[in-house]
Parts: sequence; structure tokens; C-alpha cells
Amino acid sequence: MSTTGIELKTRRRGLAEAVELVSSMRFAISLLTVIAIASAIGTVLKQNEPMPNYVNQFGPFWFEVFGKLGLYSVYASWWFLLILVTLIVSTGLCVVRNTPKMLRDMRSWREQVREESLRNFHHKVEWEAPLPRAELAAQTATRLGHAGYATKIVEKDGGILVAAKKGAGNKFGYIFAHSAIIVILLGGMLDSELPVRFQQWFLGKTPFTGGGVIAQIPDQHRLSAANPSFRGNTAIAEGQTSHTAILTQPNGVLVQDLPFSIELKKFIIEFYSTGMPKLFASEVVVRDLENGNTFPASIKVNQPLIYKGIAVYQSSFDDGGSKLKLTGHPMAGSSADTFAFAGEVGASTELKAGGETYAVEWSGFRPFNVENVNAANDVRAVKQAGSLEEQFAATLGKASGSAAKNANNKDLKNVGPSVQYKLRDKTGQAREFLNYMQPVTLEGSQVYLAGVRSSPADQFSFLRIPADEQYGVGQWMRLRAALNDPAARLEAARRYAQRALAPEQRGTALATQLQESSARTLEIFSGQDGGRGGFVAVAQFLEKIPQAEQEKAANIFMKMLNGTLWELWQVARAQAGLAAAEPTEANGRFLQLATNALSDSFLYGSPVYLQLDEFTEIKASVLQLTRSPGKKVVYLGCLLLVAGVFAMFYIRERRMWVWVTGREGGAHAMMAMSTQRKTLDFEREFDELKAKLPQA
Repeated sequence: MSTTGIELKTRRRGLAEAVELVSSMRFAISLLTVIAIASAIGTVLKQNEPMPNYVNQFGPFWFEVFGKLGLYSVYASWWFLLILVTLIVSTGLCVVRNTPKMLRDMRSWREQVREESLRNFHHKVEWEAPLPRAELAAQTATRLGHAGYATKIVEKDGGILVAAKKGAGNKFGYIFAHSAIIVILLGGMLDSELPVRFQQWFLGKTPFTGGGVIAQIPDQHRLSAANPSFRGNTAIAEGQTSHTAILTQPNGVLVQDLPFSIELKKFIIEFYSTGMPKLFASEVVVRDLENGNTFPASIKVNQPLIYKGIAVYQSSFDDGGSKLKLTGHPMAGSSADTFAFAGEVGASTELKAGGETYAVEWSGFRPFNVENVNAANDVRAVKQAGSLEEQFAATLGKASGSAAKNANNKDLKNVGPSVQYKLRDKTGQAREFLNYMQPVTLEGSQVYLAGVRSSPADQFSFLRIPADEQYGVGQWMRLRAALNDPAARLEAARRYAQRALAPEQRGTALATQLQESSARTLEIFSGQDGGRGGFVAVAQFLEKIPQAEQEKAANIFMKMLNGTLWELWQVARAQAGLAAAEPTEANGRFLQLATNALSDSFLYGSPVYLQLDEFTEIKASVLQLTRSPGKKVVYLGCLLLVAGVFAMFYIRERRMWVWVTGREGGAHAMMAMSTQRKTLDFEREFDELKAKLPQA
């Protein structure tokens, strides 16, 4: 044999071995194991989240590592799709290799069996009959036919063989089950992101990362209405129309054009008594962009609209650009003058405060908020260890935490409307705020909640502004302004010194010293001495005192602070033309909450507090649109899988051979029976045939 022939033979042998490996059971099980692990990762790790969320969760290093592995979109990653394709090829080769053998075996009667080999079967029986061998063979075939067996009589040298079989369709179970895997995988890939990825790989489609009007987005960021498979969302405000869907990608979005437009006429939402949504639905008008035909439709949860192969589901709801009217309260300086302010959800409004210009980006409005309003623990309890600054810093974060958080005992109530916005300065830095329109009852007192956070990944922390007798924030705002007014602080210190001393001590050096000390107390708490202000500034001041005297000094300082703040409140009321507050328990509680809020206000980080006064709600419906041509393919695969499993488990293949030979005065018969799985039913059937076939 020539060298070329040897090389060709070696290549063929190598190819045959590779095909055998790929189509083997162990190779398929290995692929299924990898798919199972990848699916577990895709289930545990949230998929297709904004990239900053992953950076905050894992850190820069692991974010890059997981990104390279494609773990943020496992089911659309190239390696996962490659595994699926390989599994399809492996299963397909297995079916191609084994189906002809199985079909031949199903048609085969295995008539080459010999009498000697039948004697080696475990299930066998022999008997004599006073009949000619041809007649005995025919009788046996007839009786096996009555038992449900297909039979064939074969003339052999020295005898007659009756071959019988039953349940040969068992082999179809293996063929159907393996074919079902291929069909289901093909249907799943057809409904996956593979068609979209294909257009990105080969047709030049790229995600859009900018902003602006959807109609002006270039064609390279748009998918045609003929796209075979997609899953996207669209948000439509009442009275508006949309004919596109947005497909979120890891690094942007793709715009999916639709063959029809959807106009939202009315969005309907119903609530339970607790304020939780019970039902939401969209009344829409659909217009076919090809022929101009229109028809009305109602889209509800679990009742989608299906048109031109696209299913439109009611996903959720959002704000469609509600009109807001607010009142602005200064949070810095000695002025408490308010100003009118307006905004529109989804838009931006310019704000000038403190000599700076800000942009208020209105990100959300909710007409209802279901919160847990149970009383929280006393989060300002001072720990026994650590410096005073650490103690105050630790308790401050708790005091500014979620206003309605208690995991052990929930009391859900609707606390009314809220507005959410971002305040962005000229450098582009932004903080996000969440303000409630109505006061919320916490721990028996009514407070206005003003939430703030620095990052979308953080939870909101809340400033709790106590409501005054007019159920507003005016009293607290005037107290805040007075705290920043040197003249008001000086007058409050003078009043405190006069009230704290006996008449004969007033006008003495002791009175002057007490007035200066109380003025210094307000100066430290207000941050006018260059400190941070609030309880943190108090802690920093007390840290300078010897530790043995800190507790005594803290008690004196806090007593003086409470007294001067009471007088400062009276000064603020007098400046507003209001009568002095009576020293009642309710007013004492108000001052305590106001003091805590004043301390927390230094961490609020906004030059103004925007209080929602009026709103005109405009609802928007969020719809999910899907085109899933692979759904019917998957249904077919499931049907094949059920049929295959049924055939494998409930159809039992049995083979039987009866060897008939002639004897003097009659004939001799030997019957042998076999099956793939020996069960009690098989044993019972063998016993029945063993008794029935030899009967005269």
C-alpha cells in the first residue's frame, strides 16, 4: 500500500474516532453538565443588569473577569451558544448513527437463531404434541398471535422456526427522545438572542449609547420589522403612540421597529385596601402600518394581545410625564423665604440657589407608596464603647435610615404620593432625593420624609422633618434659618441666661459667662465655628475634654443646647409674628425631633428642600413585546419527548422463538423467550405462555 493510501486510511480512522467520541453518551453528558452549571450561574447572578450595578457588587477586578467570561449574559454568550450547537451536533450524530440500526432491528425477526443457542436461554420450556410439526408450528403461531405477538414461520434444516416479537416500537422511544432534544434546542436557540447577535456580527448592527428622539436614531442601531425573534419593552404615556420596542444590551440598546403602532388611550389601575396594585390594564388602539387598518384592544396581565406573530404583554406601569408643583425651602443660610417651583417627570428644570446653578432631573413620581410604618427602635441609644464622635456617627446613620423598615413586624399602609429627582451641580455630580408629599406617623409623631442617596446602588437614607401644628414644615424651616442667624443665636443665648438664673444673678458676670457659653453651644451645633455642625461637631468638641470629665461635660452641654434651642425656637416664632410656644409635652417632643433633624440636615447635601404641593398625574404603560417563532418548535419537541419517554418506559420489547421438530407419533417443540428488562410482568407473561402453548 502506498504512503498516500496509508495517510488517507489514518485520516479516515481518526475522523471515525472523532465522530464516535462526539456522538457518544459520555460526551453528551459532559456537555449537559456544563450547561447545568452555566444555567445555575445564570439563575443566581442577575442577567442583563446595568454594568455599574456589577461594578458596585463585585468591584473593578472581578467585574472585568466576569465580563470576559460573559457571566452577565450567560444565555447569549458565545461559549454557551457554542455548547448548545455542539450538543445539537452530538445528539444529531448519535441519532444518525443509531437510527438505521434500530430500524433494522425492529424489522428483523432474528431468524438465524439455532436450536443449541435456544437451550442456553433462562426462560425456556419444551413439550411434545401429537401433531405433525407443520401443524404444531401453525398452531403455535396462531396462539402467539392471540397473545398480541407478530409471528413468522421459517423452514429450517431439520425443523421449523416460529419467530415472534412484541413491543418493537420501544426503539421509537430512543429515537423520539434524542430527536426531541435536538428540536427543543433548535427552538430555544431560535427564540434566544442568537438572531439579534447574528445581525450584530454580520450585518453591522450596533447598540445605541446616546440619547435623543427614537425616530432620529440611525439605521445601524435599528432592527427591521422582519427580525425573526426578539424580546423588548416599550413605555407609552396616555395619549401617545409607539411603533418601536427597546432591546436592552450590555453596552446600550437596540431599537426594534414594529409592523404596527400602539396608541395608549387609557391606563387602568386598581388597588387593594392596603394600597397595593390589584389590576392594571391598557386600553389601546392598534394600527397596521402596512395597510392602515386599526382596531381597539385591551391588554391585561396574563391576557396579551397577539398580532402578526408578536405578543404584547402588560408588563408594568410608569410615569408618563406628570406635571408637578412644589415649594422650595432653603436648606442653607439664614433665610426661610420659600419660592414656587415646577417640574415635569422625565424632564429637567434649572435651579439657582446659594449663588450656584443646579439641574433638577425629575426621575419619578408615585401617587401612592405602600410602606411599613411600624415604630422603629430607639436608634439613638448611645453605645458604651468608642469615642463620642464614633457613637454619634454610628447612631446618625441609623437615625437617617429607611423611615419604614422593620422586618419582624410589618404594618403596610399607603403613605401617599412621593417625588424622586436628581440634583446635579455644574461639575456633573449628582445626588438623588425622594420626598414624600404627606407626613408619615412614626413612633407616634408625624414627620416629613426627605430621602437622599449618593448612588443608585445605595438605599435611601431619610431626613425626618417634624410636622408643626399647621401640618407643614414651616416651623422647622424657621428654626433652621434662625440657627444660621448670628443675631438670633445671640438673642436666644441671652434669653436662656435670663431664664436659667435667679433675678438677683441677672446682670452679673455669671450671667455674661452663661450667655457666652450658650451662644458658643449654638455656634458649635450650627457649624458656624468652621466645624461640620450637628451632633458630629458636638462630639468633636467634647473629644478635646479629658476622658474622665467627658460624661459630665456632655450632660451639661446637651442640657444647655436643649435650653438654647428652645429659646431659639421662640425667637424664630416671634420673628414670624407667632405667639410663644407653651412648654407642653407635645412642644417638647417637637423640639426633640427638630433637634435630631437639624443635626441630620448637615448630611442632606442639598441647598433646598422641595416639598410637593400639587400634581397632575400622567400614567404610562410598560409593555413587553416578544416574537417567538421557536415556541411551536419547542412544543413539538416536548411532544416528541413525552412520546419517547412513554415508549421507553411503557412499551416492553419481547422476543420469542419456538423450534419445532418432527418425532415419531407427533412433534417436539422448544420455546425460548427474552426481553431487555426482566420484570414481574414478563415473568407472569412467560408463565402464561408456558402453560398455554403446550395445551392440546
